[in-house]
Amino acid sequence: MEKRTTFQAFSNFRLDQSIIVCLLLLFIISLITVYSGSGQYAPSDPYFFLKRQIVWYIIGLIVLGAVMTFDYELLPNFSLILYIIGIVLLIAVYFFGIEKNGSQRWLQLGGFLLQPSEFMKIFLIIHLGAQIDKFKKNYQNSFKNHLKLTVTLFAWSIPPLLLILKQPDLGTSLVIISIVFSLLFVAGVSFKILLSLIGIGSSVIGSLVYLHFFHFDFFSKMIKPHQLERIYGWLAPEQYASSYGYQHLQAKTGIGAGQMTGLGFMNGVQSQSGRVPEVHTDFIFTVIGEEFGFIGASILISIYFILFFRMISIALEANSEYGTYIITGVIGLLAFQIFQNIGMTVGLMPITGLALPFISYGGSALLTNMIALGLVLNVRARTRKFMFSSS
Repeated sequence: MEKRTTFQAFSNFRLDQSIIVCLLLLFIISLITVYSGSGQYAPSDPYFFLKRQIVWYIIGLIVLGAVMTFDYELLPNFSLILYIIGIVLLIAVYFFGIEKNGSQRWLQLGGFLLQPSEFMKIFLIIHLGAQIDKFKKNYQNSFKNHLKLTVTLFAWSIPPLLLILKQPDLGTSLVIISIVFSLLFVAGVSFKILLSLIGIGSSVIGSLVYLHFFHFDFFSKMIKPHQLERIYGWLAPEQYASSYGYQHLQAKTGIGAGQMTGLGFMNGVQSQSGRVPEVHTDFIFTVIGEEFGFIGASILISIYFILFFRMISIALEANSEYGTYIITGVIGLLAFQIFQNIGMTVGLMPITGLALPFISYGGSALLTNMIALGLVLNVRARTRKFMFSSS
């Protein structure tokens, strides 16, 4: 009888093949583009970044598998602990962090740099999901309670948001806002509240624009010089072609040169010449657009669409509302990063330094995304379909 139970438990473990195939394809694309775009940064060993990316992917897959082994419905019991750990690490960055390119975001751990803000995104999804699940079980559906839930989520989100802004890291801060809004939406919060929040955000942006033109001294105290330079480079790249707009123009030139089929592997002029800074990390989409053209870029975006389609399907089928909240947070996490990274490469968005999920070179970001995907697969593995079920 015990053997039968064990066999049934094993056979009921449902691994989503579509997500695994998408991850495998993203892994192949990542290795190709990282190798193509990173040679200029390690001329003595052209395989340096490629080998490290393979190691990070192997570690990421191990972590993904580990995340799938426990019951995700137990996570609310540890969500506060994880949240506190994330806050402590962010505070540690403030005192002991390593500074690179004007930002203090990393902690030195042996021979590796750890970026706590990346892991804080996962901890926040787990904790906010637990807060919504707890709230929905104990409170009735009313505008007053919707407002209370909104305040609760922002109260938990503001401390890490402020600590990350202090680094400064505007990109990750925007990701956190995206996660919060995604969870508020799926929690069924009143549209009046959501529209009010959008209105408040628009008013803040409008106020900053007003201060920029009429009270610049006060404005300059709120916005860092390098952040303002990125906005200038985004809005008027031709005017600042030799300074703030350089990255935008070079990236768009490379993608435009790729046309339909691309210039070919390792044949990208902008990518291989070093004219696009950080082309193996933040601007890796330039390599894809220039060397593989519109077709290559479309294939990558199509893989992302399939990935999101499967995640949405799993969220809708989940037996637990908490599982739905986790997947929604993951969707908000990945969708904004993909949109922002590709958008800044083609000039639709300002430069923020966000990596392209599963493609860009880097350890912390890749591990974070693997944990996020592991949570999605965890929910899928523990979703059961019952005959005559209405869910």
